[in-house]
Amino acid sequence: MKTLPFALLAAAGCLALAAGSMAAPAPEAPEPDTVILSDTLHYDDLNKTSTFTGNVILTRGAMTLRAAKLVTREDAQGNQFGTATAAKGESVTIHQENPEKFETLVATGLQADYAGQSGDITLTGQATVTRQICGQAVDNVRGARIVYHQKSGTYEAFGGKDSAAAGGRVRSLAQPQSRIDQAIAQCKAGKS
Repeated sequence: MKTLPFALLAAAGCLALAAGSMAAPAPEAPEPDTVILSDTLHYDDLNKTSTFTGNVILTRGAMTLRAAKLVTREDAQGNQFGTATAAKGESVTIHQENPEKFETLVATGLQADYAGQSGDITLTGQATVTRQICGQAVDNVRGARIVYHQKSGTYEAFGGKDSAAAGGRVRSLAQPQSRIDQAIAQCKAGKS
């Protein structure tokens, strides 16, 4: 399967070379600020933890995370970890915009965990990841748990009793590239 929506959680600010060019890379874009809105915040300096509760909205560059609760921590080596959880009957939602590709990636689950040392991002419980082009869903993965291994650019999806797919299975839908190219062309035409 092609690269799926997990790029939505990849770190922003990667260097890029111009297509076909051997020119030096452009300077690295500054790391975007992280803004977190919540009803409450409890910071524990001794344990290096922050607990945000109540309508949590985290924005970092083109990525937005919404959850009922977010707990972040840092270990002695400076590695960052985070766990976002949903309120009963709701989901943690992560949106990543990529305007150059007319793409929005949406991930949902009952819980989302980030492990800074490994770069792994895990969605657990009713997990889904959907790639949209101009608002139209083109690729989708559903399962009980979806793990994105950021360092290798690979992912795994697992079935189970909390699967977002019928029968506790993993369900994956990938559109042919020709349909995706068509959707992008239509979007470009509409934006002209």
